[in-house]
Amino acid sequence: MHITFRQIHIFQSVASHLSYTKAAEVMFLTQPAVSMQIRQLEENVGLALFEVMGKSLYLTSAGEEFMLHCNRIMQDFSDAKRAIESLKSFKSGKLKITVASTANYFSARLLASFLHIHPDIQVSLNVTNREFLINELKNNDCDLLIMGKPPADIEVNATPFIENPLVVIAPPNHPLGKEACISVQRIASESMVVRELGSGTRFAIERFFRSKDLTLNVGAEMSATEAIKQAVSAGLYLGIVSRHSIEQELETGRLIELDVADMPIIRHWYLVHRKGKKLTPIAHAFCDFLLDEANIREAIHS
Repeated sequence: MHITFRQIHIFQSVASHLSYTKAAEVMFLTQPAVSMQIRQLEENVGLALFEVMGKSLYLTSAGEEFMLHCNRIMQDFSDAKRAIESLKSFKSGKLKITVASTANYFSARLLASFLHIHPDIQVSLNVTNREFLINELKNNDCDLLIMGKPPADIEVNATPFIENPLVVIAPPNHPLGKEACISVQRIASESMVVRELGSGTRFAIERFFRSKDLTLNVGAEMSATEAIKQAVSAGLYLGIVSRHSIEQELETGRLIELDVADMPIIRHWYLVHRKGKKLTPIAHAFCDFLLDEANIREAIHS
């Protein structure tokens, strides 16, 4: 059936008033124009929708059934219009964000602040490793990503918005904890527990040591920052993690940050999406919020 919204509107008006004349007046049309539209509609449907008995117009059984579905169609269309208008004003809607596991330590707080401003927005937050981040990006499965080094083999828009300092951590009773300006050479002689090969953090650490003509002494590899912190706290090895991930441990004294020359290793967190992706108003608002928050932090610490 090839039915237009105009025909549905005219049909509903005629069915409501049970009069071609009254429907024409209400819709500012001529009666012949209304009759023609109903005739075309009945031809498309393949059944009579109205019948005339005496001087009165009635809906046929097909007309009554068609009226039920027209009401549903128009209600769905009205709901869709309201939903789209709501999205335009980002009063409500959904935002799907994927973040690197280490970024979750600060991104959850930022997201909570954003939702405080826009409480009606529904957010899906997926915390994962770099491999899955890249897959999400390739498959265009999320609105925005927060990650470290953006991939070189995918066309993306990547905006750095906050520093990600990598620092050396140790248990509170470690001998190096009392020393100042520890040389990188001294750190290189210690066994380290670090992220697995392929992670952005591991890449940045190894690049830093190579720039000093040193080799990273890997005692253990772990796929999660939480596991690294637990291992270091237990006295297994030293570790290198994002400073963002150890705020609570530093406050409670479970871990300490060593004072190492030429450190921290400064990386950045990036706000990333596929190049050409049409961001929703909500996604645009979240991008602006993150950049504003980053500027505020920079101003406080400058």
